[in-house]
Amino acid sequence: MTQMTGINRRSLLQGGSLALLLGSAEIAWGANIVAVRVWPAAAYTRVTIESDTALKTVPIFVANPPRLAVDIEGIELNPALKELVGKVRSDDPFITGVRVGQYANKTVRLVLDLRRMVKPQVFNLQPVKTGNTQYQHRLVLDLYPSEVADPLEALIVDKLKGGTTYNAPSMTATPTPPPASKLGTHADPVGDLMAKPNTPIEPASAAASAASAPITTAASVNPPQSGERFIIVALDPGHGGEDPGAIGPSGTREKEVVLKIAHRLRDRINNTVIKTKHGNLPMRAYLTRDADYFVPLQQRVEKARRVQADLFISIHADAFQTPQAKGASVFALSDGAATSAAAKWMAKQENRADLIGGLNIKTQDAAVQRALLDMSTTAQIKDSLKLGSAMLGQIKHIGKLHKGRVEQAGFAVLKAPDIPSVLVETAFISNPEEEKRLISPQYQNDLADALMKGIERYFSRNPPLAKTRNT
Repeated sequence: MTQMTGINRRSLLQGGSLALLLGSAEIAWGANIVAVRVWPAAAYTRVTIESDTALKTVPIFVANPPRLAVDIEGIELNPALKELVGKVRSDDPFITGVRVGQYANKTVRLVLDLRRMVKPQVFNLQPVKTGNTQYQHRLVLDLYPSEVADPLEALIVDKLKGGTTYNAPSMTATPTPPPASKLGTHADPVGDLMAKPNTPIEPASAAASAASAPITTAASVNPPQSGERFIIVALDPGHGGEDPGAIGPSGTREKEVVLKIAHRLRDRINNTVIKTKHGNLPMRAYLTRDADYFVPLQQRVEKARRVQADLFISIHADAFQTPQAKGASVFALSDGAATSAAAKWMAKQENRADLIGGLNIKTQDAAVQRALLDMSTTAQIKDSLKLGSAMLGQIKHIGKLHKGRVEQAGFAVLKAPDIPSVLVETAFISNPEEEKRLISPQYQNDLADALMKGIERYFSRNPPLAKTRNT
């Protein structure tokens, strides 16, 4: 890709075309910026700019040193955009800093200085409202790593080392980024991107600006292999990032509670050995997300399949229009109609996650999605019901059940055709009493213990199939 032409800073200042977070011309016109947010994670970093009308943008990528610039047309520099500068954390895996300037009349240029090469996605989302969550128009900048680590390789390496408390990385976990000082400097780090309107620039190519997220691409070379069997349980904390999930009466957010529960269950899984006819098989947990960021529903399924998971457990917290509803539930996939109106309603709510979290539909292969989500087998559903029943049998000892049997509906996140999959609604976060329990470390531990016992009980009756873990 052609690098943008540098320009002398003095000529920029003399020309009066640069306004970098300074001056009195900070009143927005046209679109009004409502909020700016940054979601850093090892998987990818997302920057969101929310506005009352859709923003028109031109993305520009510069490879050396790596930077992503986005020209936002129809606005002037304002205090809301200034806030973005201070929202980047020092430990962000992808962004070292943000600069904002008045590039031209009616156009603001946003510059993200990057730690490494990325495959950026820049796209717009329409307004959406569901439950307590409401967003206006959103401009989304997703920064995915150019090279993606292989999660199965990481699990095998840990197994070969004999580790017992390994915390499985997220699927797109990447090495610790180099410090910004190692990335090189430029004689004029501001001037080249805050150039005059007539300065030649090279817009990001369609492939770069709308590149598909490299979620299922492995970047392993001569990976280690292990002929010894071990069990992998994929844990899927619901929601995350832009999608807070349900919100309790006291403001408790589902995405935070379920991640804590998943971490507690992960620790138990990583310290458990299952006794089977194949011998003692150690277990490893793999989290579809291990921090506060958004993962689309289909990618959660793909991540579990990528590590050849033996089980898939999605963890959530219910919400209903009235605070009286209470109790835990376990759901499996249905190959037909939902088993109840409540199950159908719940699946509909959970399946809206992509609308809230923000999915770049232009990068999704619709045919692949349909093929994956229509491959569900009778055997998978049968095993999922067994797993769900084993879990309900343990959860009832620590709290009330909303339904005493496993419910079924068309949950998109449960549609891995070859992995027994369940969705656990831990309690009703919309119920004030159950909200208090959900934020209690004691209840979180009790629930993790119950789920662990359910997993062990399932494997005692349904030994895992013999297979090796080869990347």
